[in-house]
Amino acid sequence: MSKSVLDMSVSLDGFVCGPNETPDNGLGDNGGRLHWWFGRGAENDPDGINAGVIDDLMATGAVVAGRGTVEPAGWWKGDHHDGVPIFILTRTRTPADVEQWPLITVLGDVTEAITRAKEAAGDRDVLVHGVGAAAAALSAGVLDEVQLHLVPTILGEGRRLFEGIGAEPHEFELTRNVEGPGVTHLRYRVLG
Repeated sequence: MSKSVLDMSVSLDGFVCGPNETPDNGLGDNGGRLHWWFGRGAENDPDGINAGVIDDLMATGAVVAGRGTVEPAGWWKGDHHDGVPIFILTRTRTPADVEQWPLITVLGDVTEAITRAKEAAGDRDVLVHGVGAAAAALSAGVLDEVQLHLVPTILGEGRRLFEGIGAEPHEFELTRNVEGPGVTHLRYRVLG
């Protein structure tokens, strides 16, 4: 059965992007430091740990993301992960050219987006991207797992992963802890 899995790189001080995040500076100042492990070659990953995590990430069957994630990325030019359906959460008007991309569906409700993404994904997981999408999915009770890539750096300021989620407690169970070159990959099951 398909699971909805938030996947985010995060600094030691809990930031997923640096300060001054804008559509033209999507990761904020110095935010690219959080993703250096993703683009490193095999020579920096001799055991293939990071490559295996990336392969799992790319094997997802659908994507749910917020507008704050797709806008700086140019809406992924209509495709992300080789042709899987993409469900974008936004309540604001989208650019006209988004309608030309058949893989993208724009929705205003996170429960509907996750439900439709799981249906589209079949037995593969649904990748959840972005702070807003993560907070909405967790608050609505439709986020199944959280995969974090903990990068040993401090950004000092920027956008925090669960920024604005409120005081309601949420519990998680660690299901994976794998050390890769320059990053620790953690996966948690959402308990409630």
